[in-house]
Amino acid sequence: MSEPSDAAADAAEPSLEEQIAAYQREFQDLDPQVEQVVSALQRLNRRMNVAYGRQTATLGMSNAEWEVLKALVVSGAPYQMGPGELAKHLGLTPAAMTHRIDRMANEGLVTRERDETNRVRVIVELTHEGREKWLEAMRLASVFEEDLLQDLSGEERQLLGQVLTRLLRRVEDAQPDADGRLSDLD
Repeated sequence: MSEPSDAAADAAEPSLEEQIAAYQREFQDLDPQVEQVVSALQRLNRRMNVAYGRQTATLGMSNAEWEVLKALVVSGAPYQMGPGELAKHLGLTPAAMTHRIDRMANEGLVTRERDETNRVRVIVELTHEGREKWLEAMRLASVFEEDLLQDLSGEERQLLGQVLTRLLRRVEDAQPDADGRLSDLD
């Protein structure tokens, strides 16, 4: 196997310690403990998204499609939502959501039908095939997630979950629209 090129080595992301040291050099008011937590969370999120993307790709779908399937499953039986609800939930523009639904309907993961009681309204519904894809993705994700947390005891997992939930609530309280598309980014 060949050695990585100098360009590839130069492009490598700095360690958290190197990143924090650079930040402190440029911004002396930085709290290194806060920066370590935030930077670690950001990197973990990015790397987990890459891992999930590889898993969903083995199933012939994208992370974006996985997010739609997940939103429909979480909505509960009969696993239906309007395109506007989905777009808001996923932080997408209506046009982007329409494009995604078109692809997924062509793949047989969802159906899109007019609401019989309100012909203006469209209903997106999870198909049997879509639910099966979601279940398979969940099986792959659960193996990855168990491996990720394998070094943590049950007590540590519980504490980590509680701490991260508190941080999430703080962001949600401070920015109530953070679960969907921010109005200032539309």
